[in-house]
Amino acid sequence: MKIFLSFLQSTINHPIPAYSFWEFYIKNGLEEAGINWVEEKEIDWAQGLVPQNKSELNAWKEKTWEKTLESIKKEKPSIFLSYLYPQQIDKTALKEIKKLGIYCVNFFCDNIRLFDKAPEEFSEFDLNWVPEYGAMNLYKQANFKAINLPMPMWVNPVFRMPSTIETDRITFIGSKDIQRQLFFEKLIKLNPNLPLDIYGASWDNIEPTKSALPTSLLKKYSNQLLFLKNQGLNAFINKLKFGSFNPQLSDEILKYLKGKPLFSEYIDLTRNSKITIGINRYPSFKFPLYAPNKYSRLRDIEAPMLGACYLTEWVEGMNNLYEVGNEIETFNSQEEFLEKVEMLEKDALLRKKLRLNGQKRALSDHSIMSSLKKIVDYLK
Repeated sequence: MKIFLSFLQSTINHPIPAYSFWEFYIKNGLEEAGINWVEEKEIDWAQGLVPQNKSELNAWKEKTWEKTLESIKKEKPSIFLSYLYPQQIDKTALKEIKKLGIYCVNFFCDNIRLFDKAPEEFSEFDLNWVPEYGAMNLYKQANFKAINLPMPMWVNPVFRMPSTIETDRITFIGSKDIQRQLFFEKLIKLNPNLPLDIYGASWDNIEPTKSALPTSLLKKYSNQLLFLKNQGLNAFINKLKFGSFNPQLSDEILKYLKGKPLFSEYIDLTRNSKITIGINRYPSFKFPLYAPNKYSRLRDIEAPMLGACYLTEWVEGMNNLYEVGNEIETFNSQEEFLEKVEMLEKDALLRKKLRLNGQKRALSDHSIMSSLKKIVDYLK
């Protein structure tokens, strides 16, 4: 089997959220599975996510899909496997690929955060790879073919045995957002003596740089109307109430901040910490500030794969991924978090069991190899 790969590959560091790790994971995962992959090296897939005007995006799409079709006709793969946002998709090109007898499969991992309904552009795929359990209803309602599978994660084989080192630290690694800030502010008030370390980008009190160019009233009103149309009345009301809410980090939380770790440190911190934390809530004006929505993140696959003693925020569908209490532990509130931490800190054998069983489950059931097998079986 040969797969033509479109997974945000790029040789340029674009000013968009981190994306290069997807290419690293999927290529290594496919190679380990013994699957031959090919790509068109002249295509910059990530460029389709760079902010640009409509004519620039259309020019990128025309050039990109022309090269894609040309390369696919030459390579003759069995599957076109992509990670494409709606604005990157050319449905006519997908139809042409399918006419060649090639299956089209698209992975997308921000369904819950971005969509109220499955984008019409995704209708042309033979299968949509959907990692969020709660997002499957969007695809069912749209009558799009979809399968719920974990996010594609690959770890180096040298890290596939739990570490023999265990520090005394409870570790969170992730960039700052308002929901994570509020979570930790409350947690630290409940217990200011936790052996907690918070790593990641943007955990500081520096205000974002504002544009020197004023925004016209007409432009502001236009943006507000567009937001209202796309997000709905409740989200618009929440935006008016909390859109400018950007509280300073408290002096208490500043004591726990450790900066952004290097990649090698990231691996060690995840594996060696006494407890590694996952937080699945996220910022959205569609939900009340103090009652956020949540969904399972890549961290829920990555941390157990690396052999962490993993404590993550409960989300719907978590029981499909792990046996809670035997492979990972979960919490629903700061109060329950502290109860689980106390339990885990007292029980070294339980921590060891979670490391071993969680890693075994993640590597066997949630690997790219496992997911690709299920995709191929679905397409047969």
